Amino acid sequence: MEKEKVLVTGIVPKEGLTELMEKFDVTYSEEPFTREYVLENLHKYDALLLMGQKADKELIEAGENLKLISLNAVGFDHVDIEFAKSKGIVVSNSPQAVRVPTAEMTFALLLAAAKRLAFYDKIVRDGNWIDPSERKYQGLSLEGATLGVYGFGRIGQTVAKLAQSFGMKVLYHDTFRLSEEKEKELNVKYVEFDELLANSDVITIHAPGLPATKGKFNKEAFKKMKNRSYLVNAARGPIVVEADLVEALKTGEIAGAGLDVFEFEPKVSEELRALDSVIMAPHAGTGTVEGRITLAKEAADNIIEFFAGNTRNVVNP
Repeated sequence: MEKEKVLVTGIVPKEGLTELMEKFDVTYSEEPFTREYVLENLHKYDALLLMGQKADKELIEAGENLKLISLNAVGFDHVDIEFAKSKGIVVSNSPQAVRVPTAEMTFALLLAAAKRLAFYDKIVRDGNWIDPSERKYQGLSLEGATLGVYGFGRIGQTVAKLAQSFGMKVLYHDTFRLSEEKEKELNVKYVEFDELLANSDVITIHAPGLPATKGKFNKEAFKKMKNRSYLVNAARGPIVVEADLVEALKTGEIAGAGLDVFEFEPKVSEELRALDSVIMAPHAGTGTVEGRITLAKEAADNIIEFFAGNTRNVVNP
């Protein structure tokens, strides 16, 4: 019996694809395939393990025999999922593998921002010194502070647990509120968005990139935040209006930020890069060896299960 054909795009660790390669006819390369190659050859394949490419209408049209697109990611804003559905193509994401690595990155950014590590590091590297007894040089203690979580799914809940281990109180806002029992179990409190802004010492973003969340953190939102508060974003860049964030940081409306994603990435504005109140990373939330292998395996398992008759992690049901 002929095996189904699978195309793997982007930089995906081979260690996570062992079972997939045993069961399917897999086209894989250590170097990312170009978009031109994918468009020219996609018609040959039954499934696509997508990394580093946009699955827009043009690409989906090229996959005339595709039955599944499995994303090597949790986010799916780079995929026209409704158009895929209209073509009878299932789209699955990989939410479990990204949970812990992204939560760890979030908390690393949170700590670095609150402890002003970008500023301190620059001072020492430049051969200078300061007296941290001066209030203008001081950061934020996490114990007793309030964390506001915007988007309280798997990653948001994991970050909340990390924060509680540091003695932080946790508020959250999400489109869907948890049950009272679940809130009690997690020791968190639901609040409306404006209350989250006003009462949080640190706000961390874990919402998906949707029309409803685009530009949610803008000039008006920053005005409602505490002057000593910090913003952390390891979710989707366009949720934050970059120019408004720069202005809020420059004017002292908020104290600092930790960013792994950006509104126009990979381009980051010169104004933002010039601020030592910001710690930044290049969309590296899952950037660990173990994390990327686990992520590849989850994306591969989506394909294995699909062709065994068991759909999972479907984002366009």
